[in-house]
Amino acid sequence: MRQSIKQATRIKFGFFVPALLCLAATLAPAQSPRAAASPAPQTVATSSPRTLYRINFALDFDARAFTATERVRWVNDDNRPASVVYFHLYANLRSNANGNHDATRPAPAAKEETAAAAADEPRIEIKSVRHAGTQTPLAHALDEQATLLRVNLREPVAPGAATDIEIAFTGSVPEIDPDETSLPSHVIQQLGAALRDTREMRRARDTNFRARGVMVLGAAYPVVAVHDGDEWQREVRPTVGDTLHTEVADYEVTIDAPADVALFTSAEAGRAGAAGGGVAAGGANTGARTFAGENLRNFAILAGRGLQSGERSVGGVRVRSIWTAEHEKIGRRVLDTAAEAVRVFTARYGALPVASVSVAEAPLVAGLGSAEFANLGVIASAFYVDFDSPGVRNLPELVREQRQSVEDSLEFATAHMLAHQWWGMLVGNSPERAPVLDEALAHWSALVYYREAHGVTRAQAARDDQLRGVYEIYRTFGGEDMPALRPARDFRNSFQYAAIVSAKGALMYDALVKLLGEERVFTALRRYAEANRYEIAEVDDLRGAFVAEAPVTARRAVTRTFDRWLSERHGDEDVAPPNPQLAAALGLTPEITGANNRNAFSRLGRFFWRQMTRIR
Repeated sequence: MRQSIKQATRIKFGFFVPALLCLAATLAPAQSPRAAASPAPQTVATSSPRTLYRINFALDFDARAFTATERVRWVNDDNRPASVVYFHLYANLRSNANGNHDATRPAPAAKEETAAAAADEPRIEIKSVRHAGTQTPLAHALDEQATLLRVNLREPVAPGAATDIEIAFTGSVPEIDPDETSLPSHVIQQLGAALRDTREMRRARDTNFRARGVMVLGAAYPVVAVHDGDEWQREVRPTVGDTLHTEVADYEVTIDAPADVALFTSAEAGRAGAAGGGVAAGGANTGARTFAGENLRNFAILAGRGLQSGERSVGGVRVRSIWTAEHEKIGRRVLDTAAEAVRVFTARYGALPVASVSVAEAPLVAGLGSAEFANLGVIASAFYVDFDSPGVRNLPELVREQRQSVEDSLEFATAHMLAHQWWGMLVGNSPERAPVLDEALAHWSALVYYREAHGVTRAQAARDDQLRGVYEIYRTFGGEDMPALRPARDFRNSFQYAAIVSAKGALMYDALVKLLGEERVFTALRRYAEANRYEIAEVDDLRGAFVAEAPVTARRAVTRTFDRWLSERHGDEDVAPPNPQLAAALGLTPEITGANNRNAFSRLGRFFWRQMTRIR
């Protein structure tokens, strides 16, 4: 049934946009939701297949808090009437001290939480839920962790019809200690994950926080849960991977914030704001800025005083780099990479149907090197290092010696983040059930960028360092080879996730190139992107695209290649076995094997530290 809905969506999409625009114009202004002259019906027929969010934020940047009203027009794309709608409150997702989430155990009551613990996590509180037209209260309930909001509708919504829900809520984000965001902290965290095999879980504060004068709101509003056929995807579990799992939707967002606070978001800036986000004109203490976008997988906000940006046009898409004042040199270098990456990926995968894409720096905590959102990729500020500046002397010597590694890692991460706009945003997938779908493709796409931007030799070096080398280090430290096609919860930490999902999973595409040839591989990926545009793809969709492109005699080999690389354990044979010399040099074995060659061990040591300064 889901497949039939997907096909219908693709066929009719060209007729939906005008209808949606007309529909949006008839809605009451979100700034004054109670001003409707007459009650709206509970449900209305609609030709649009997409949810529409109209959100008003009042952002108190200095207090790290906001109040908001969200109007959601939800369309029932099932073939049965619906009486309930579910929303995820991702900012409220918590994990216990061991990194394990127990969905059956209540979170501690607010009175039992210490003030320090409460202040260290973001929070969304629901104030009211109403029907947007009639302002009639709607019965609603939160689960015990306050991560899932259930809204009971007053009457069922027929298939293909829509209902309008208004949610009033408040929120707050923590202030992150700057020491948690430094480059040494990132390196130490990765070293600990490698040596101790520590368990890691993404926390809500990782992408909802303020630090070093920059605020990130990665999921600061109630998000309609994925409605897959007649099933709501209600469960969200913290893992080492991404947590946001959403359908595409249209957004109209107003943000009232201090006028000296620059705003950049997943959508295009409208009136009272600089093009593509930025500081509002004029000298008022506050300024409301509007943003609008269609077919967005989510809506993220980046805010801060002193944020700067540069941009250039690539094939009709505005490519933007956003940086803090002290990192202009690196920010402009990222812009060069981002523009070239969009050019390469557009030629290989097809045009990205958006007006702009951005790559921004933000002070992400150690353990999270980057985060992807719709039209906006964020990379940890820790890796925006100008090795020619006087301040670099404050870094440990071991890090200063890794200049080439840090700079290469930033370039690779930039290309990786842009590739996610195709794999993860344009073509969606479940980041919990099958993270290999977007992560491996984005990683391999960064290699495609390296080859076309820098040539075969640099691409091979990037392959050896960013993919093969990561797996080799992981196995040398005793990490177990495992299938890449596994749920995100099965991976213990970012080190294991990078080695198995991102690295080994990406190298499958090299095997497919050897089997089918480069042109057939890129044709299969273009068709996969087109067939699953704005949808949530499964592994069978990706495999099917390659089988369809393969000659009849090679189709079984394609299936075997997918099985070998994604479902079986051949990493030591196909990628790299553990490195006994490196293990001995690092004291991981009781005796040094082979000749005691100090120069060889020195080279192995540099190889090790290159891996510890990678962006993961």
